[in-house]
Amino acid sequence: MENFLKIKGLNYTVNKEQILNDVSFDIKNKGDIICILGPSGIGKTTILKSIAGLRKIDSGSIVLNNKTLTDNDNFIFPEDRNIALSFQDNALFPHYTVEENIEFGIKRSLFCSKNKNGPLKYNMDQLLDLFYISELKKKYPHEISAGQSQRVCLVRSIIHNPDLLLLDEPFANLDQNLKEKVQENLKEIIKSSNITTIVVTHDKYEAFYLGDYCGILLNKQIVQFDSPYNIHHIPNSQEVVEFFNRGVLVPAEVKSKDTLYNEDLGEIKGKLMKNYQRGEKVNLLIQPEDLEHDDSSHLKFQVIDKKFRGTSFIYTLKTPSNLKLPVFVHSHHEHLHAENEKFGLKTPIYIDHLVCF
Repeated sequence: MENFLKIKGLNYTVNKEQILNDVSFDIKNKGDIICILGPSGIGKTTILKSIAGLRKIDSGSIVLNNKTLTDNDNFIFPEDRNIALSFQDNALFPHYTVEENIEFGIKRSLFCSKNKNGPLKYNMDQLLDLFYISELKKKYPHEISAGQSQRVCLVRSIIHNPDLLLLDEPFANLDQNLKEKVQENLKEIIKSSNITTIVVTHDKYEAFYLGDYCGILLNKQIVQFDSPYNIHHIPNSQEVVEFFNRGVLVPAEVKSKDTLYNEDLGEIKGKLMKNYQRGEKVNLLIQPEDLEHDDSSHLKFQVIDKKFRGTSFIYTLKTPSNLKLPVFVHSHHEHLHAENEKFGLKTPIYIDHLVCF
């Protein structure tokens, strides 16, 4: 079966500065949600605009549902692509009310000959309720907040029932509590309506919740495209590790196919994710949840920092060789360790995925 969306070799340059360099990824199934993660200014929005037809790429190809949108010989104009793009900067018509702005999306759907999807299963009032903006129907854009405008844009894009929905930082202006509720409702709407969606974000928790797959955009390229689980547990490069900034790389020696050795931690067992030779020197990724706390352990290190996360603490331990190890501990643990205290690690150390570079 052909992939629903195929992006191959996108290159885009502005004023001799390369913005995208050979960007490639596929969406296998209609209705999948893909999240593109990367730092600000890296080219995430440019990818969305290229797919929507708002940017003409220098080279590469975009094929949606077996229809070529862009390649060296073809370019379909944005109005003929049946793709909805919701911008981060809330592009509402200022002279239309919220209701009229959304009705514009409905009219576009009805009169766009390229849209074969039929009406969305949700009507306007249902969508307004699900995005907590039902009281805003008669207001104009200047009378509502940035976060409310963002949700109006979401409704206008979704109600069009497009072949492909593109969302650029759709929750950037929402507080955390409301953001989580809107995310849940958005995911339900997309999945129940089978709308293929690409979400651009710099929030990994948002991406891991929404995405069937995630693409990590660094250095103008997609450097890893994988399930959220694999991206978190099995990053494929040090640059991906550094982007997430949630672990440390620890020097180790390969002792066998399932054992490493570090001078501070001793033997570390688990499944090596790559084949290494005995005696080979590697850097092992250790994330906060990889090491287990044990008050009775003989392996103890000094606490140099402690971060309270509500449900957990993240302790930072300093070893004799000056490694700084993050360790996750549930906040209900009865012994709350203070800085400069000794902190025990369970031995023997076992880590499910031994990710080394």
